[in-house]
Amino acid sequence: MSGHSKWATIKHKKGALDAKRGQMFTKLIKEISISARMGGGDAEANPRLRTAVLKARAANMPKDNIDRAIKKGSGELEGASYEELTYEAYAPGGGAMLIEVLTDNKNRAAAEIRNILTRAGSNFGASGSVAYLFKRKGVLSYDGEKYSEDTILEAALEVGAEDVQNEDGEIVVYTTPDSFEAVLNAMNAKKFETDGAEISMIPDVYVTPDKDNAGKVQRLIDKLEESEDVQNVYHNVELPESADE
Repeated sequence: MSGHSKWATIKHKKGALDAKRGQMFTKLIKEISISARMGGGDAEANPRLRTAVLKARAANMPKDNIDRAIKKGSGELEGASYEELTYEAYAPGGGAMLIEVLTDNKNRAAAEIRNILTRAGSNFGASGSVAYLFKRKGVLSYDGEKYSEDTILEAALEVGAEDVQNEDGEIVVYTTPDSFEAVLNAMNAKKFETDGAEISMIPDVYVTPDKDNAGKVQRLIDKLEESEDVQNVYHNVELPESADE
């Protein structure tokens, strides 16, 4: 990857994330619950649950919320039963999108997402049509004003990271999914504070749309992320800072 904004362009600005904290907590609770349902409520024996809890803690979710979500998933408390779905779609201007869903009503979710895509001039892709363009990786980001790229690079590679990039002032560390937790824990032990840490779908190639399509893509992402059923939206579109204006 080049020094152009990659990870930064496919994540919302920190202020926007803060404004959506309640919505973010809802999505994290669903992820914790389904992880506990699928692999049990013991985080030490359930890697997916452990990762979900780490992400929730990074978002400053209260421990009581985390514990309650685990108990709902493991059946100790009554809660909704969620189903996982992944939709593939084409963004306005030809970009690729992966839309991860956790829902208790897949017919409702599919209808709502189809409606959002249609209104944006987009549409579903066939299974496998865009998924091959993405790879699952661990991603840790650090404030480039707080830490130098060389400092993060040396520390991260020493503990098993794959790559480190400076992406518009954000120092981004990439890991394999299997080494994500070990690298995160090791960086935390070295007293590096993350801006964010998660396992994500990273595109192999990026497309740069014209200004009109860039705005359409940003508005489409916003609409999808507002859906209560949508957990994550991944895409390979490089969006300029002004895309949402």
